[in-house]
Amino acid sequence: TCEKLTCHHMFLVALSFAYFAKALSGSYMKSTITQLERRFDIPSYLIGVIDGSFEIGNLLVIAFVSYFGAKLHRPKIIAVGCILMSIGTFIIALPHFIIGRYEYETSVRWVVNSTLNPSPCPTLSASFPPGCESESNLSMWIYVLLGNVLRGIGETPVQPLGISYIDDFATEENAALYVGCVQTISVVGPVFGYLLGSLCAKIYVDIGFVKMETITITPADARWVGAWWLGYLIAGVITLLSAIPFWFLPRSIPISGPRVPEKCTPEQTSFIKDLSYCYYFCPSTDFFPTLRTLLAHPVYLIYLCVTIIQLNSLIGMVTYKPKYIEQHFRQSASKANFLMGVINIPAVALGMFSGGLLMKRLKLNIMGAARFAFGTSLIGYILSLFFFAMSCENAKVAGVTLSYNSLDAISYDKHSVFTACNSDCFCSSSDWDPVCGENGITYVSPCLAGCTTSVGSGKNTVFSNCSCVGVAGNFTASTGQCPQKDDCDRMFPYFLALSVITSFIISLGGTPGYMLLIRCIKPQLKSLALGFHALATRTLAGIPAPIYFGAIIDTTCLKWGQKRCGGIGACRIYNTTAYR
Repeated sequence: TCEKLTCHHMFLVALSFAYFAKALSGSYMKSTITQLERRFDIPSYLIGVIDGSFEIGNLLVIAFVSYFGAKLHRPKIIAVGCILMSIGTFIIALPHFIIGRYEYETSVRWVVNSTLNPSPCPTLSASFPPGCESESNLSMWIYVLLGNVLRGIGETPVQPLGISYIDDFATEENAALYVGCVQTISVVGPVFGYLLGSLCAKIYVDIGFVKMETITITPADARWVGAWWLGYLIAGVITLLSAIPFWFLPRSIPISGPRVPEKCTPEQTSFIKDLSYCYYFCPSTDFFPTLRTLLAHPVYLIYLCVTIIQLNSLIGMVTYKPKYIEQHFRQSASKANFLMGVINIPAVALGMFSGGLLMKRLKLNIMGAARFAFGTSLIGYILSLFFFAMSCENAKVAGVTLSYNSLDAISYDKHSVFTACNSDCFCSSSDWDPVCGENGITYVSPCLAGCTTSVGSGKNTVFSNCSCVGVAGNFTASTGQCPQKDDCDRMFPYFLALSVITSFIISLGGTPGYMLLIRCIKPQLKSLALGFHALATRTLAGIPAPIYFGAIIDTTCLKWGQKRCGGIGACRIYNTTAYR
């Protein structure tokens, strides 16, 4: 057993580490969205289902944990939760070690150690390799979903039992400080999570098992998959380590000083008029009448509805913002995650801290906090409208976004990629193996560019005699999409600056808004109000937002990839105007 003061500090350190671990693994999950899409060839809405499964796991056991957890050994329950989170994280990485090597979509098959370059212009139509029927039925993403559900189950006891444990042993003035320290540490987790995602996205998924000189794609390519599994192994180990200290903590710690019973402030008494009979309600008999009375209070109900709407937009933005940066500004997943980690997340943390500081300095009451939260949110959302002006044109892809004569925009279908200049080859309209012509136009594949020969290997391959690139003779094309225009590059820093400003301003209202929720209710109803608020936001925002945002994003896809054995894979190129 530890001494009282030592136990206090040990629990604070342990809980802070657990908060850091769960925040790191959660943000790393967000950073691997596009990697998982490409590796398992699934659309965005399905990624949304996987992302929302964490909240489903949480909801499955939150009532059980909240009720029975307080009656048991809370530190050990938290330790079990951390172990479950760790196991779930390892399960997410499991498919990498079960399925074979990643074979990205390509129209040209290279033969290792061959001195001859394959022709990009086949004379016979391609057929799928043997064994495709069984491979196409594999849905390894289900392991990712199940692992994320288990992560959600394991995360459940960390916050309610951890905060209640602190509240039991700390004095009233110290409790807020301790909780603030824990929450501050938890903000650091997403920074490291996105930085870890940036690092792993640079590393090829099968690093060490393939010859990198044979890989023809780069991290900026829509087919690139980074070492997504590596980050989950690291996050799983960190989460497992966070469970260890809790096994050595006692069931309870004596309070460090006299506790003053919570009382209603005069402001609270005047703000809530019809809840007096709920002071000492019994959950088993008065739960539904009390809940009905709580929801009948206009301030609580309005705040709940506003929070659900805000969280829907926030969760959708956080989940798919790295993907938006990748697709709209054609940045690599590594760079998008890096920018999220070092720019956006710190801006949000600074905004939340500054909001609490301003509330203290200005001595805001309930109405003042409500006005402050509303004002900052309104300003932030008005500024967000300027994102619509920060546009980049669609990539110039022959047969997809514009015609082969590069004069007219077109509406893509599977026949629009065929034209007279590539009619001599048996090209596939399903392949996505882009090449950049000398004319600055991207072609879906070297075959559809009319190329007949190639020199070099890997990323240095150059295709020649490309009849679609120009009208006369020997025009060439190189692997990968053509670079974006300079005006799009110039727009990107302005996008980042506006993103930081809006994130900071909207976050300013976070702390005053939360204090509004706490202060507008009687102390005896605080647990019920906060619990129902968490339940409603998870059910109506945390679960559906990633799914319907992903489904909407899928509608903007111009060209879907093809699975190795046929069937639609992940999206390769989006209509950036519709996406924005």
